[in-house]
Amino acid sequence: MRCDLILAGVGGQGILSIATILDRVALRLGLAVKQAEVHGMAQRGGAVQSHLRISDREIASDLIPHGSADLILSVEPMEAVRYLDWLRPDGAVVSSASPFVNIPDYPNIEEVLSAIRKVRRHVLLDTRALAKQAGNARAENTVMLGAASPFLPFPPETIRAEILAAFAGKGGAVVEANGRAFDLGAAQAESQGC
Repeated sequence: MRCDLILAGVGGQGILSIATILDRVALRLGLAVKQAEVHGMAQRGGAVQSHLRISDREIASDLIPHGSADLILSVEPMEAVRYLDWLRPDGAVVSSASPFVNIPDYPNIEEVLSAIRKVRRHVLLDTRALAKQAGNARAENTVMLGAASPFLPFPPETIRAEILAAFAGKGGAVVEANGRAFDLGAAQAESQGC
């Protein structure tokens, strides 16, 4: 078993939190993990990306070869498009459809979403609306983890449990909202045929 993921978004969207949760789940299940350094996290609103490799065997490199990623998980749609050429032909894209317009020449959002829709296996969701519905507008990254769960090599309930543990110190309301955010993301992926 091997799963190569590209995590993408912009600074402040929780890409590092996504990586940490997936790392912990994989390690709890006895899997090998390699993660390339998360780039861009020092600048709020700047591009962020990381390679995350999970396997039941030893992993030689922390970088995913071009054209071989199993999944692009992006909390920002333009950032998903930026990495489409890293995706293998039967790979999947799970992306927010909610743009984070941080540059004056941000491309037309319909063109960005159209590029993602060309990938046969894709999930697009309004993470902002779903996070608000869950009760925590900052839980977009947790919505994304729920939506990505059908494409990951471990049981969704294991990811959900790790999310709840990660937020345990922030109080019951935050834990419950993040649990709902995960569930809403997973339901969206299911409704889109994943």
